[in-house]
Amino acid sequence: MSWIHFKIGQPKKQIVPKTVERDFEREYGKLQQLEDQIKKLHKDMKKSTEADVAMSKSAVKISSDLLTNPLCDQDQKFMESVTALDTAMRRMDAFNQEKVNQIQKTTIEPLKKFSNVFPSLNMAVKRREQTLQDYKRLQSKVEKYEEKEKSGHVVVKLHQAKEELRPVREDFEAKNKQLLEEMPKFYNSRIDYFQPSFEALIRAQKKLPYKSAEKLRPTCIAVSSELSLGVSKPQRTPACSSLTSAPILPPQDGTDPASARWRQSCLHKMAPIP
Repeated sequence: MSWIHFKIGQPKKQIVPKTVERDFEREYGKLQQLEDQIKKLHKDMKKSTEADVAMSKSAVKISSDLLTNPLCDQDQKFMESVTALDTAMRRMDAFNQEKVNQIQKTTIEPLKKFSNVFPSLNMAVKRREQTLQDYKRLQSKVEKYEEKEKSGHVVVKLHQAKEELRPVREDFEAKNKQLLEEMPKFYNSRIDYFQPSFEALIRAQKKLPYKSAEKLRPTCIAVSSELSLGVSKPQRTPACSSLTSAPILPPQDGTDPASARWRQSCLHKMAPIP
């Protein structure tokens, strides 16, 4: 942390012990680092949830686009399978949105609330620094009169300078003491504050996917069973010929030569999607 020191008006007397100033800079430096970490974590969490939402919405769009494929109008079984797939994707999207909402409430919002404390803290430190500069300026003024020959005029000016210095010194000492007491407390409070949030985040990442997988399992098994058998061959146009030349889902065995045809059919199927 860097402080702005003035070359003029600096007192000869050390008004703040070096150990006190080091303690202050150490505690404030820890909070500055914590502020940067909280901001970064908050930003990363928002990007993560936005990516989750975008992924599930993309899956819904793909299944929705498949429903509009001409092949669905020509093959009733294929229509039923794609409809089941679309239902599964929409349910998955709903489960994912539930997870995102939970993370928003239990993690992202507490992060934002915690970070809102730092502007007030930084302003308090700034006021403390401004008071310190006033303290040094007035202390230097007192020392200047103390070094002069004691005349009636100088004695009066010295008394006035001391009276002007007294409330500023008391104000600085109060601000400095309060910050030295409050900064360590605030820094140590981060553990108790964030522990419930991170526990909720872990539960959301762990529980909801299992929950959604369990409820979607029957649908996914039905779709996989139907599509693994391949689709029937209705009368079709050349445009959809390559679309039905291979199963929609890849075989479990990666060595099966149908894998290449499946990848080609997927690329062809998704090509019209904007």
